[in-house]
Amino acid sequence: MLMRPAELDAIRRGDVDLAFRRWDRPRVRVGTKLRTAVGLIEVVTVDRVTPSTLRAEDARRAGASSLAALKSALAAKADRPAYRVGLKYAGADPRDALRESVPGPDEIAAIITGLDRLDASSTTGPWTRTTLRIIDAHPEVRAPELADQLGRPTADFKRDVRKLKERGLTESLAIGYRLSPRGQAVVDHEDGPRERAPQRDGTPLPRTIGAPATRALRAVDVHTLEAAASWTRGDLAALHGVGPIALDRIEAALAAIGLGYSV
Repeated sequence: MLMRPAELDAIRRGDVDLAFRRWDRPRVRVGTKLRTAVGLIEVVTVDRVTPSTLRAEDARRAGASSLAALKSALAAKADRPAYRVGLKYAGADPRDALRESVPGPDEIAAIITGLDRLDASSTTGPWTRTTLRIIDAHPEVRAPELADQLGRPTADFKRDVRKLKERGLTESLAIGYRLSPRGQAVVDHEDGPRERAPQRDGTPLPRTIGAPATRALRAVDVHTLEAAASWTRGDLAALHGVGPIALDRIEAALAAIGLGYSV
């Protein structure tokens, strides 16, 4: 179930708890917890509805500007049934804590066994170690560039990185990836400890601000929310590539950690 970044932010804040979709059949189940850029979103209800029965309250709870706007959005694909999906924010993605968990010897052995299974089941040959190593050597580099270095299709590369992310070994950034402390421990166990550039202290910028804004912020050494908080909104807006949507999402992320733009 795809949701726009603004929709996800509103669900996390509690401002939105409904979504309406045209589907040929229900695409989610009650109780499903969707992993999103803002954390877990739980599906609490799924009901088939007739658009003509919707009311202004439905539109408000879905974040629509008006009932007419909601019905207009549902006018597309009118040959399919309409569904009302109840949603709620269900907390942080558990992979966040897993990434920070540095495994001991027994756990590392279990992780390596799991990686060996992934390699053995691959139709293209072993890939787990090369993927971990290239991310380790090139953090914050776009997936197409990493895939090209490995001679792999980007879609296949990104699919495999997601498998490593499920194990808490990698972290997706606004642009590219990096190894988590857990992933670093596994690579160091196999290859020996290596010198790495220290990770920046602070909270990473939201992935939802987009690549142009992320590149513009990196160019002025703004890599974290804490660094963004030292700027005024107007000064960030003057950077080419940082538009109102990115600024709003940064502001919401700052508020979530008790910060705001400088004044």
